[in-house]
Amino acid sequence: MNWYSLLQSVRTAGILLYVILAIIVFGTATIVVSFLNHNGIWPHIVARYWARSILFVSRTRVHVTGLSHIDLQKPYIFMPNHTSNFDIPVLLSHLPVQFRWLAKAELFKFPLFGYAMKRAGYISIDRSNRKSAFESLEQAATAIRNGKSVMIFPEGTRSRDYTIHDFKKGGFVLAIKSGVPIVPVIIHGTWRIMSKNGLMIRPGNVILEILEPIQTSDYTLAQKDQLIDRLRMVMMRVFEDGKKAGL
Repeated sequence: MNWYSLLQSVRTAGILLYVILAIIVFGTATIVVSFLNHNGIWPHIVARYWARSILFVSRTRVHVTGLSHIDLQKPYIFMPNHTSNFDIPVLLSHLPVQFRWLAKAELFKFPLFGYAMKRAGYISIDRSNRKSAFESLEQAATAIRNGKSVMIFPEGTRSRDYTIHDFKKGGFVLAIKSGVPIVPVIIHGTWRIMSKNGLMIRPGNVILEILEPIQTSDYTLAQKDQLIDRLRMVMMRVFEDGKKAGL
C-alpha cells in the first residue's frame, strides 16, 4: 500500500467514525424534537444539518441546477438515481423542500438511526410483503395530501456498475393515484466519492440536477409501464450525457 492509499484509508476511517457519532447525536436530537413537533418539519431540519455535517467532513461540495423547475410550495414525488451512500446526505442537505423518504424496511432496523427515521415521518416499505408495501404507499399518499413531498429511489437500491437499472413500480402507482408530478433528479459524482463496491471515501464535487416535472394526471394505472419507460428514458439520457462530460 502506497502513502496515498494509506492516507485515504485513514481519512475514510475518520469519516466513518464521525458518521457513527453524528448518527448518535443528530439521531437523538431528531427523536427529541419529534415529540415537540408532530408534523415532522423539525426532525427533517435536524436531518438536513446531519447531512450537511457529513458533506463538510468528507469535503464533498454540491452544486444544484434546475431548482427553477419546481414550485417549492407544492408537493412532488422526487425520483433520483442511486449510485452511492452519499446520495442521501446530498439530497437531504441541498434539496430545499420538506420531503419524506419512502425507504426499504431494512434501513429502519438500524439501532437509533431507524427509530429516528420513523419519528421523522419517513415511510418504511417492505417489498417482500405485498400488504405491507400497499400500506406504505397509503402512508405516502397521506403525506402528499398533507402537502409533503415524497422521495423515492425508483431503482430500489444502489447501482453496482454506475448505470441506471430497472425501476420498481410502487412509486409510479403512488404517483398516478395521487396525481402529483414526478420530478426526475440526477445526481452526478457521488459514485467517485463512495461507490457501492467499496468503503473508501474520497473528496469530490457533486452536481444535483433537477429536471422538469413529468405530469402524471394523464396516466391511468394500466399505463404505469408507459410512465416508467418515459421517466427512465429521460433519466438515462441526462445521466449518460453527464458521464460523457466527466461529471
